[in-house]
Amino acid sequence: MSVYTSVSDDEMRQFLTDYDLGDFISLQGIAQGITNSNYFLTTTAGRFVLTVFEVLKQKELPFFLMLKQHLSKNGVACPAPIARKDGRFDSVLVGKPACLVTCLKGSDTSWPTENQCFHTGAMLAKMHLAGQDFPLKMNNPRYTQWWHDASIKLRPVLDGEDADLLQSEILFLDNNSGDHLPSGIIHADLFKDNVLLDGDQVAGFIDFYYACNGNFMYDLAIAVNDWARTADNKLNTGLETAFLAGYENIRPLSEAERSYYPIAKRAGCIRFWVSRLLDFHFPQEGEMTFIKDPNAFRDLLLSFR
Repeated sequence: MSVYTSVSDDEMRQFLTDYDLGDFISLQGIAQGITNSNYFLTTTAGRFVLTVFEVLKQKELPFFLMLKQHLSKNGVACPAPIARKDGRFDSVLVGKPACLVTCLKGSDTSWPTENQCFHTGAMLAKMHLAGQDFPLKMNNPRYTQWWHDASIKLRPVLDGEDADLLQSEILFLDNNSGDHLPSGIIHADLFKDNVLLDGDQVAGFIDFYYACNGNFMYDLAIAVNDWARTADNKLNTGLETAFLAGYENIRPLSEAERSYYPIAKRAGCIRFWVSRLLDFHFPQEGEMTFIKDPNAFRDLLLSFR
């Protein structure tokens, strides 16, 4: 979450005329994150989160907003979208797609405990199960074709060793796609800063705007790669084991999934090494932006290889 698009108080007051949320009190930018402009909105009816979308198109929003509504109604801790007076969840602000969702209690953590990993893994499994009867589909926009295209764009700005590593890993993943594994709705970005915790319990998953259809092991590996990653970019065995145990407490893994898991971790590294390289070398402009270290996932990938 970042702020790329400024919103004035008067623009916010006009925006709120489409909602039954009382009177405007304040708007506070949220600095963390990468892709969209996010604010805490306070009105006389309470506190909400406003998102102004910088990349997603208006026609794409119903998938994500209806998904959050579906998951929140089926036992998954996540923010629920706020409907306008006309019943729509998506809206327009300063000429860009926008929405409001409930503001959850809890806070994220930089250094999770094994118990927090266990409960986060369990909630991810609940999300995978709850999404099985969600009727809408969304292809993963940041998967094999995307990282092929991105590698071409990145090659001129990478040193030879990193460029060769990226190309060899993409070739390996081309031959180990995981398409045969159980799949469905995945979060695809379940990092520590996208989970709100209340003690050891999960208060909510947030930032669903990379959610899509994909294999569950890829989603699980993306989460483990961040939740169990140490300061020197290796995996802490205790945290990894706890996360997997929590997941399997709700949804046991098949033997095929267990066999693919090491490959899924490498795919998760490529996904975020590439996206962070793009953010670093081709940044968006914004008032408050936060670009994360791309080398974290290169180094983690090397530890897997």
